[in-house]
Amino acid sequence: MTFTETLGIQHPIIQAPMAGVTTPEFVAAAAEAGALGSIGAGYLSAEATRDFIREVKKLTDKPFAVNLFVPEHVEMDQEQLRQAYLALQPIGKKLGMPFWKAPLSEPSFDEQVDVIIEEGVGICSFTFGLPEETVVQKLKRHNVYLIGTATTVEEAVLAEQVGMDAVVAQGKEAGGHRGSFIGEQLVPLEELLPSIVGAVGIPVIAAGGIANKEHLDHQLLRGAAAVQIGTALLATEESGAHPLYKEAVLASVENNTVLTKAFSGKSARGIHNEFIDMTASVPIAPYPYQNDLTKKIRSEAARLGKPEFMSLWAGENVRETMGGTVKEIIAKFI
Repeated sequence: MTFTETLGIQHPIIQAPMAGVTTPEFVAAAAEAGALGSIGAGYLSAEATRDFIREVKKLTDKPFAVNLFVPEHVEMDQEQLRQAYLALQPIGKKLGMPFWKAPLSEPSFDEQVDVIIEEGVGICSFTFGLPEETVVQKLKRHNVYLIGTATTVEEAVLAEQVGMDAVVAQGKEAGGHRGSFIGEQLVPLEELLPSIVGAVGIPVIAAGGIANKEHLDHQLLRGAAAVQIGTALLATEESGAHPLYKEAVLASVENNTVLTKAFSGKSARGIHNEFIDMTASVPIAPYPYQNDLTKKIRSEAARLGKPEFMSLWAGENVRETMGGTVKEIIAKFI
């Protein structure tokens, strides 16, 4: 059985689960176009995850995945949090909020796992780590196909050992958050994919900088079972990205993305802007606390139409991104 047959999809393409950007319409459109749609549920509560799954099911009967963030146990250091909050105040002032409330988020990972089982979702992917064995066994008992994310060979080997059915090889070119969970290494996909394919026996999905059919064909020839695309779909009509975010993506030029921890406390690749410059050498709280601190800044910047203070996640080949429908963009890859 081929990888596409296993997943029940037509094309070897997975729509990247971009938390905050994926809408039910976006996920369903990817599924209807023959790719694997993915719900980016990383920041959702269990109930919001359930509602999202049900909305997608109203729009398509094709398979789709739900992506979860594996929670880490980070010690909360009150002083570190205070320093990080104070460091953001110059940006807050520019948005007319010298002070703002930053409620700290609580992960709802275990409850989300239950929702996936209860709603009969057949595919679940993970970012920022690997679930514990009990979670893996629980999902397997309900025949859920599991996909891990790795940025190094070491992470991919662990993914296979813990029971993942497939693994995403995320090259340094990828937009958005790095899925790293053992140290921080930046390996280009060109090097990462063959190394992982040679080290594991499970299917490997290539991710990072895949912007056209040529890239897709190239990765399949090098042993990828499928590719994962995110930035290429960012400016589509169904994408939930803010209109200013879409504009920034479509106006992109070469080499205008950088890696930053300033928005969330985790390394993520996005379009270089003033927020990134202003936080280049300030204290940053660890994830998820930094994400909680900057949440209000990002939403206020979007409301006021100031993309210079928004997180504009995008991969290295963002300049190739085009507008259109999800169906039209996926057709260009086939």
